[in-house]
Amino acid sequence: MARIIGGTGKGRRLKAPRGEATRPTGARVRQSLFDILAPEIQGCRFLDAFAGTGGVGLEALSRGAAKVVLVDHSGAAVEAARENAGALAGAGGSVQVFRQDARTAIEALGEQGFRFDVVFLDPPYASDLYEPLLSLLGAGPLLAEGGLVVAEHFHKRALPETIGPLARTRLVRAGDHCLSFYRRQAGTRAAAAGRPGSGEEKTTSGYSSGGSGRPDE
Repeated sequence: MARIIGGTGKGRRLKAPRGEATRPTGARVRQSLFDILAPEIQGCRFLDAFAGTGGVGLEALSRGAAKVVLVDHSGAAVEAARENAGALAGAGGSVQVFRQDARTAIEALGEQGFRFDVVFLDPPYASDLYEPLLSLLGAGPLLAEGGLVVAEHFHKRALPETIGPLARTRLVRAGDHCLSFYRRQAGTRAAAAGRPGSGEEKTTSGYSSGGSGRPDE
């Protein structure tokens, strides 16, 4: 069973539905992700667009994120994410959970005025969603000025160095998984200051249900 690995909720077990409908981000990859994100997390607004049962977003909450939004299209995963968020209600910050597909949610949340400092994308590895969603985030209003997009992907699944106004600033490999970090390039709407370093590294290392659960309602 997955657990929160750092912060005020460290050790908290996370419920998950039976079966293989969800593919949670493993502890090794989460550790690598949050080691790098440490300067970004305190007080940030964090979106997990393929949240599953909420492991990554709730890890951000445990480590000091001010606002976390979890999105997933699976009813069973969303139900588990809501239970997990409720169990972390004392960690501080706020959580909203929406049942929706990622593309629709990104568009609807942006139209409603939501802004995020960190957006985490972990679609099914074989999907064709990476480039369209990165392009949408780069062009749309959802990503805050100076915001960061992180995409988790299989190490053999190459992602572009640049896509629209987003430029990859860091690529980290952890086992068979990779994390690609993107910010808007200098001269575009978002500031380019404070980027993580470039190059590839190998490493081992308050709750709301969101009403009806749909950001477009």
